[in-house]
Amino acid sequence: MHGPASSGWLLVALCAVTGAYCLARMRSGTEGQRGAAGGEALMGFGMAAMAVPGAVYTPPAWAWPVYAAVFGAAGVHALWAARAGAHHLHHLVGATAMVYMSVVMAGSPAHAHGQGGSGVPLLTGALLLYFAGYVLLTGVRLVPVTAVAGGAGHGGWGDRPELARACRLSMAIAMVTMLLTL
Repeated sequence: MHGPASSGWLLVALCAVTGAYCLARMRSGTEGQRGAAGGEALMGFGMAAMAVPGAVYTPPAWAWPVYAAVFGAAGVHALWAARAGAHHLHHLVGATAMVYMSVVMAGSPAHAHGQGGSGVPLLTGALLLYFAGYVLLTGVRLVPVTAVAGGAGHGGWGDRPELARACRLSMAIAMVTMLLTL
C-alpha cells in the first residue's frame, strides 16, 4: 500500500494484532467461533502483509497472484460456509475485496511504490460503502454489548462476543483504509 510510512506501519500493527487475537479465538470451545476466527486470522495477517509500506518492502511480482489465489480460496470457503449461516457472507465480501486489491496491485507495478489511481472506481466505491456501513453498524452494536458484558461472566478470551466484534470492527476499518489508498 502507499501513503506515509508511519500510517502504513500502524495499519500493519493493527491487522497483525487482530490476526493474532483471532488465532487465540480459535481455541474457543464453540466450533462456530473457531471456524470464523480462522478465517478472520487469515484476513488479518493477509491485510498486514499487504499494508507493509512499499518504501520498506516491495513484494515480488508473483506475490500478488498468490494473495489472489489464497483469498479466492477463502472466498469459496466462505461461500460454502454461508449455507449454514448468512454471517459468513461478510467473510465472502472481505475475501472478494482482498482478491480485488491483489489483482489491482498485480496489474499496476508502479502502484506498490506509492502512485495511486488504479482500480475500478465503481467496484472500489461499492466496497468502500459496504465496509463503511459495516464499521458504523458494528460500532453501534458494540456499545451495548460492552455495557452488558461488564456484569456477565464469560468463559475464555475466545468466547467473548464483544472482543470478536471489536476484532471485526478493526479489520473493517483497516479495509476502508486500504481501499481508500487504491
